[in-house]
Amino acid sequence: MSRGGSTSPASAVSPTASRQLAEWCAGLQWRDVPDAVRAHLPLRLLDTTGLILAGARTPAAQAALALAQASGGAPQSSLCGNAGVRLPAAAAALVHGTAAHCRDFDDTFVDSVVHPGSVVIPTALAVAEAVSASNEEFGTALIAGYEVAARIGAVAGRRFHARHLHATGVVGPLAAAATAGRLMRLSGEQIAWAMGLAASMSGGLMAFTIDGGWSKWLHAGWAAHGGIVAAELAARGFRGPGHVLDGGQDLYSALLHGEAVERSALTGDLGGRWRGALAQFKYYPCAHVIQPYIDAVIELVTRHNLRAADIDAIECAIAPWAAAIVAEPREAKLRFDSELEAIASLPYQLAVAVAEGGVGLRALEAGQRARADIAALAQRITHRSDPDLGRSFDGEVSLRTTSGAQYVQAALTAGIDAAKLRAKFLRNVTPVMDRQHGAADAAAAAMALAAAAALLTPGAPDWRAAAAMLRDASPAASPAPASTTTAA
Repeated sequence: MSRGGSTSPASAVSPTASRQLAEWCAGLQWRDVPDAVRAHLPLRLLDTTGLILAGARTPAAQAALALAQASGGAPQSSLCGNAGVRLPAAAAALVHGTAAHCRDFDDTFVDSVVHPGSVVIPTALAVAEAVSASNEEFGTALIAGYEVAARIGAVAGRRFHARHLHATGVVGPLAAAATAGRLMRLSGEQIAWAMGLAASMSGGLMAFTIDGGWSKWLHAGWAAHGGIVAAELAARGFRGPGHVLDGGQDLYSALLHGEAVERSALTGDLGGRWRGALAQFKYYPCAHVIQPYIDAVIELVTRHNLRAADIDAIECAIAPWAAAIVAEPREAKLRFDSELEAIASLPYQLAVAVAEGGVGLRALEAGQRARADIAALAQRITHRSDPDLGRSFDGEVSLRTTSGAQYVQAALTAGIDAAKLRAKFLRNVTPVMDRQHGAADAAAAAMALAAAAALLTPGAPDWRAAAAMLRDASPAASPAPASTTTAA
């Protein structure tokens, strides 16, 4: 995999927005990143590694894996569950990005609903192995990728979704190009070329919301794949356009139909304000906008010692844009025939939270979705669109008991909780360890604990520990879910 310097002074006089971002990425050093921003990276690596392992069992990830194996190519990067097999970095990133996103359990930028981790981390893992990067180089590339994803997404906000485009598929290729370019030690000009090429790979229709096609999951894997290909082309002198974020024929002008946008978020206070650190973790496998409501319901039923039979009704005040994803049309949200419907249903997720005291991957299984008690409770859970909401995922939950008591709880965006993330990782990874080694539950749990400890060592995130864990896993395919709607 090539590394190299600049070959042309073409755009040095008046740098475009993409060139400014690219120059910043090329010059970024680990020592430049504040401790508070660096501290979250091992958690992000832990989270995404666990999601790759959990997602690798799905038919979607297995199909991507089969394609990658059949395609062959240069032995650069490891594949999940394939010890001794190495394929081109772009192929490995395709598989791992798809796997990481296909449980809808990955981190999110609240303002744009972009999922950065499922793009940036698979990209960085693949390229770091291909170029034998240091942990500090790996960590620096993660920071660069998250920052590019945050800033490009912030300009559009949620308007890509409003235009029926999956924002992760639009923003992801450019973030992946920046991540790969930084690890390949490309010049600022070359990273700008890579981002320019990657912008032509941006896309991702929301058509999956109609019939549940698996394209949503591919968007993350394809973004990682495309960003690496763009960086590899740029390294070989293939020039990309500079005006992909400005200039009138750029990403926003094209995909937002010429709407006026404020582009200051792209480069304003770059290196001073770390937007990439604002990505919110998911603690439940659901559309991210549902998470605050799950927390609020769990708080209410725990504090007041309530059971499902005690609840007469639950009403959620929710932003109209979020209601369109997880609460409307109501008839569709009261069907849980597939895991994809379950992921995107506010009534179902809250009913599971009450019945089970929480929501985990088991909520996506057929047996859980078929429970009559959960379906009955979901019928008593409604929503109210509140146009005053919308800046975040926050809202409010009102619960009325069968005895007439009324309780209200704010639904607030969760912060970073290291203990919750570690517990989530253990729940995701322990079953994989069990299958891999034929171990009893206790032994598998001990292996998962050891894996978590390896990924949470102080300092720069350890990509080799993550790569080894993925490489040595042996996930088995699970039954294919039925097609229907999924989450944002």
